Amino acid sequence: MSALDEARAHLAKANEFITAARFNLELELHNAAASDAVVAGINAKDAVCLSLAGATRKSDSHQAAVAELKAVGPAGAALAPTLSRLLKLKSKAQYQAAAVTAPDASNALRWATKLVEGAAEALKGR
Repeated sequence: MSALDEARAHLAKANEFITAARFNLELELHNAAASDAVVAGINAKDAVCLSLAGATRKSDSHQAAVAELKAVGPAGAALAPTLSRLLKLKSKAQYQAAAVTAPDASNALRWATKLVEGAAEALKGR
């Protein structure tokens, strides 16, 4: 599979998780909505990196993911702060006992949507 094919596959996954995040937010399932938004954002990051740099790394380090996005050029650098904000909710949504609040879940969806839109833009015309 080519890098562009992989980028498109990651974008498709990102869109699927954004849809799930929206439904979960409507159902007031804030942890699930935030978790889905995080997964959407990570897939969007991968799509951007694959489309602009031809590669992406899989790392458990949030800082490494943000740095990777920043390194692919101006489009990635513009999205990096949004990914950083989104990833700060990952542990709370997925691992901690404390629940994600409704405003945090809404923010997560907004940030993930921005990342997915950026990924779609990076793939536009490719």
